[in-house]
Amino acid sequence: MTRWYQEKKKEYFYKEAKRTGYRSRSAFKLKQIQRKFKIINKADFVLDFGAAPGGWSQVTNEIVGENGKIIGIDLSYIKPIKGIQFIQDDLTKKSTILKIKKIVGENGVDVILSDMSPNISGNYSIDHANSIYLCKQSLNLADQILKKNGNFLCKLFMGEEFDDFFNIFKIRFKNVKLYSPPASRKSSSEIYLIGRFFKK
Repeated sequence: MTRWYQEKKKEYFYKEAKRTGYRSRSAFKLKQIQRKFKIINKADFVLDFGAAPGGWSQVTNEIVGENGKIIGIDLSYIKPIKGIQFIQDDLTKKSTILKIKKIVGENGVDVILSDMSPNISGNYSIDHANSIYLCKQSLNLADQILKKNGNFLCKLFMGEEFDDFFNIFKIRFKNVKLYSPPASRKSSSEIYLIGRFFKK
């Protein structure tokens, strides 16, 4: 057993996820973001990008209720959750985007969540650039299917490309915030960018 895995098992939020039945510790990140910013409402239609193993979809399902709708997308297989549609596909592919747009239809979605993370290379500059790329992909799709006054959340790694992306991001939303939830590891450089009230 590696030292990293041993430390992970000791973490409070990892233990809490196991205790409460959430599929990942990151479920608590979304719960903390939701508590502070209220980005998801009852009966919302929500897209969950980078959804595996399903922790964020579980939390979202609790919020939107039986009249809401959730579609989770990830490269990895996600074990089914009742009432949630999962798609195993690559969001960076045009064919996947077309598939999502067809499912969503003309009415659009209320919320887009992106907890996508690049494959970590160990080179921080590369990892940062790749995280910004994934956020850009999500934002590009938001431009096409997010409803007016909809909300958007994406995870990214801070770095030299952040300012340029932030300038692109902030003109699309009436309210923009950066937030690092307490459930994030202290050693992590990740941060969440929250856009509320999409201008369309």
